[in-house]
Amino acid sequence: MSSDSSKKRKPKVIRTDGGPPEGKRGRPDTDQDAKYYSEEAEMDLRDPSKDYELYKETCQDLQRLMAEIQELKSKGNKDSASEIEERRIQSCVHFMTLKKLNRLAHIRLKKGRDQTHEAKQKVDAYHLQLQNLLYEVMHLQKEITKCLEFKSKHEEIDLVSVEEFYKEAPAEISKPEITLADPHQQTLSRLDWELEQRKRLAEKYKESLANKEKILKEIEVKKEYLSNLQPRLNSIMQASLPVQEYLSMPFDQVHKQYETARHLPPPLYVLFVQASAYGQACDKKLAVAIEGNVEEAKALCKPPEDFQDDESDSDAEEEQTTKRRRPTLGVQLDDKRKEMLKRHPLSVTVDLKCKDGSLLLLTFYYLMNLNVMTMKAKVTAAAEMSMPISAGDLLCPDTLLSCLYPGDHGKRTPNPANQFQFDKVGILSLNDYVAELGHPYMWVQKLGGLHFPKDQPQNPVIADNSLSASHMERTMKLLKMRLESRLALHKQFASLEHGILPVSSECQHLFPAKIVSRLVKWTALTYEDYLELSYTKDVVEAGLAEDTHLYYMALIERGTAKLQAAVVLNPGYSSMPPIFSLCLNWKGEKTNSNDDNIRAMESEVSVYYKELYGPKPGYQLLTNQLQRLCVVLDVYLETETHDNSVEGPKEFPQEKMCLRLVRGPSRMKPFKFNHPQGFFSHR
Repeated sequence: MSSDSSKKRKPKVIRTDGGPPEGKRGRPDTDQDAKYYSEEAEMDLRDPSKDYELYKETCQDLQRLMAEIQELKSKGNKDSASEIEERRIQSCVHFMTLKKLNRLAHIRLKKGRDQTHEAKQKVDAYHLQLQNLLYEVMHLQKEITKCLEFKSKHEEIDLVSVEEFYKEAPAEISKPEITLADPHQQTLSRLDWELEQRKRLAEKYKESLANKEKILKEIEVKKEYLSNLQPRLNSIMQASLPVQEYLSMPFDQVHKQYETARHLPPPLYVLFVQASAYGQACDKKLAVAIEGNVEEAKALCKPPEDFQDDESDSDAEEEQTTKRRRPTLGVQLDDKRKEMLKRHPLSVTVDLKCKDGSLLLLTFYYLMNLNVMTMKAKVTAAAEMSMPISAGDLLCPDTLLSCLYPGDHGKRTPNPANQFQFDKVGILSLNDYVAELGHPYMWVQKLGGLHFPKDQPQNPVIADNSLSASHMERTMKLLKMRLESRLALHKQFASLEHGILPVSSECQHLFPAKIVSRLVKWTALTYEDYLELSYTKDVVEAGLAEDTHLYYMALIERGTAKLQAAVVLNPGYSSMPPIFSLCLNWKGEKTNSNDDNIRAMESEVSVYYKELYGPKPGYQLLTNQLQRLCVVLDVYLETETHDNSVEGPKEFPQEKMCLRLVRGPSRMKPFKFNHPQGFFSHR
């Protein structure tokens, strides 16, 4: 069966009754009438739906016949063999019917595909014709658009209006009887009038050129006169220098400074102008100057040069650059950081002089890409001063002007936009570059007229003269006070390290005549060491100890009693008093947490500090507080009850006159000194 199915089927031949039998080849006979059977022709005559119904009926009959044959075989009767053979023949007939239906279905499928292919080719031909037509339409539309958009050269000429034309043009040119009815003639007449006007203007232009040449000659003559005058003026100014020095009126120097100031960036220029004005009006000792490379500043103001000539040599440059080694990513970031943190070539210096001759030199810089100002400070004492060990941070340029205004420590950039710039080049904080660039204090920005509001950001921030003027006087006074207070503390520390309390004569009345306790040690502490002390927790928790403050340790002794005093020195001393935390080592360790009298001693020096200010501006406050601490330690020890079980004299005999030794259930001692009576009482 497989070999027969693989062979190509030939159309069956249905012969007439007089022909040869089926299955044998007929002999060639021209007289024989033969008809060839064609399934394609039969398929056209048959209804597909009826074939489908025939297919279902044939399948059902096959199922029925197979079931009957199975039933007959299962009975096993010998008489049923004929019936089985009959049903088998019927089944073969049905199989032949199914084969025929299958061939018809394949023929229908092939015919449907051929019809679909022919229809698709027709659609493609129609679509191609449509595209050709659309292209022709588009081409025609472009041509129409070009025609509609065509402009004549006369349309580019800005002619006078029609009303003005008929009003000003003469009748021989305007020809109203013709042009009013004919737009073309009207346009020609307007063009004639335009030509006439231009001829007149050309004559005026020639006259103006002649006048210009005459004026230029006069200007050249005056320029030559002025150029000859400049050397004479210079010689006069040079000859007047001794007179300027004698009268303290350096006009020449001031003129040069203002010539250089023209190249300052706006914030530094505002600072220079306002500081100079303040010096002239309020502080004659204030000196303002400009330093730096003026030529570089001029180069920054010049427009970028034309690099067209360089482009011609680009091939040679590319060959050279390819031979060089490309920089790594780290080197590129370093270059970007340096470019971002670049300072302006010019800087402004301000010299503040105190009454004792000490000098505070302030140098202001401007970071061009960050739009902020920075400052570096330097102190020059009037005379040579010994450098106490504990005074190392007092005149340090990094901490000298920290917190000049509350909270302004100068470690972060005041411009909020800088943080986004830092993220691009990998800079975590400006604090890492403060030592090189200077401190960006907020008061420095205000002196330069810069203000960076956080709630309503401005872009860009412009230097404001009024802002600088409003902060100039107060800031200068604060700078002088800071320098004077640090110099006063410097002198006091030199005595404190030798165990001497330099109490001035104006403050002697604040203390009794005899004080037995004495200062034996004065050293500096770090912020971390201060935090580790057990008796300073109250001050730390209250937020009165920050890393911008200065910390010191004082040791006061009397006999076997040793009083340790941890001192917090605010940068704003003496307007902000030092804060003391005490620990007494005598008969155990006593602090403010286990002894109310120790807390009262702390209050005497930290709370009632106004009694110890002395003469204004109160720079002796720290020394007076330490002296008061020695006094209250004497009172504390002398008023302690003597243990009668211990033989021998009392260790600390009472030498201070007290109205009452103790008061109340907490047994508080009298620490308040009353002058001039000279006795101690309770508060």
